[in-house]
Amino acid sequence: MLSEGLPQGTVPKLERPGPLRERVYEALLELITTRALPPGRHLVESELAEHLGVSRQPVREALQRLNTDGWVDLRPAQGAFVHEATEEEADQLLTVRTLLEAEAARLAAANADAAGIAELERLCAQGERAVANDAVDDAVAADAAFHAKVRELAGNAVLAELSAQVGRRVRWYHASVAGQRGRKPWSEHRELIAAIAARDEERATTLMRAHTEHTRRTYHERVRETE
Repeated sequence: MLSEGLPQGTVPKLERPGPLRERVYEALLELITTRALPPGRHLVESELAEHLGVSRQPVREALQRLNTDGWVDLRPAQGAFVHEATEEEADQLLTVRTLLEAEAARLAAANADAAGIAELERLCAQGERAVANDAVDDAVAADAAFHAKVRELAGNAVLAELSAQVGRRVRWYHASVAGQRGRKPWSEHRELIAAIAARDEERATTLMRAHTEHTRRTYHERVRETE
């Protein structure tokens, strides 16, 4: 059953407003990106429908869309499975992330106001508390929120949209290495906030590039350890 192996409370409650197929898609995507539904997991329509409290039709539509978006693999005569990314896929994604996030950091240093910097400080403190409490999922969520705020402060809507698409996939990979990185990402975030507050565009760019590269290297190290 779907409930086996899922942490208590991970199955999201679907709020009624909005198209049902969109809400089912977002619910399943959240379960995948947080790895509540891990790579390789067999996704059975009837079980998903039961746990989300919907019919099988919106689940089927969501799985088809997730397949198109690269989150799910539909295999003939076998069914749907959470996509298992190759190391090459991960490397390509994390490389693109570095390019986008570094530019977002530069623009944030040029454009951020006091309120934005204060919000970065708040999110950083939230992440530090999560790490101190060994709450890996909360730390991953705080990290995603921190990077989303940097993108917002950049003030470039196109960059923000592209980075958000990449960022959701990065969260999937980050969930697998967050425990290994420990407190280090948050000290790097602190340095980045200082650079943004000082309007030092060059340093903000350099720090973000190094920060994202650390995540990429850690992911590859983890893959090789498990081979």
